[in-house]
Amino acid sequence: MVRAEQLAKLHIGAEWVDPLNEVFERFGIVTKNQQAAFIGQCGHECGHFRILEENLNYKAATLMKLWPKRFPTLEVANSYAGNPKKIANMVYASRMGNRDESSGDGYRFRGRGCIQLTGHANYFHAGQALGVDFVMEPDLVATPKFAALTAGWFWSTHDCNRLAEAADWPGLTKKINGGTIGLSDRIKHTNEALAVLA
Repeated sequence: MVRAEQLAKLHIGAEWVDPLNEVFERFGIVTKNQQAAFIGQCGHECGHFRILEENLNYKAATLMKLWPKRFPTLEVANSYAGNPKKIANMVYASRMGNRDESSGDGYRFRGRGCIQLTGHANYFHAGQALGVDFVMEPDLVATPKFAALTAGWFWSTHDCNRLAEAADWPGLTKKINGGTIGLSDRIKHTNEALAVLA
């Protein structure tokens, strides 16, 4: 069981005590390595458990850098820049179970939670597993309880406990991020959590 004073040392609010303990119990995240890795990875993904919704308010230059195929020219990028809803509907259209750009699914099912749950398919499957209709109420994923539980669902379905137990931080980061973006920060958060949970 993680305690409020432990989380305080990690600069994580006390409102996360119950959600984290529920996740650890429900998804068998029981060893010190597993719990520290979960806290470390989520800490990186959601800004120390403070940012539970994807920020899509990008400038044109950033759009071109992040999605060069979708924003091939400054003119195209400028027509989307600074409009999170329009950006999400475009970049997430017709993938991850989302319908086309005009459906609004991209924004409706944008990244939320401790491990940015994204796309209709993930909202549907996480909801099925947790017994909650996230398709009809996607904003629930941006509340501490369900932000943590959907992260636990992802963790469990992607065999993250095994990687955490082996201290395979690059492998674990690839499972969560698809690459190794922020690896050193994730390791730093994990090591801090290991020290506090010891």
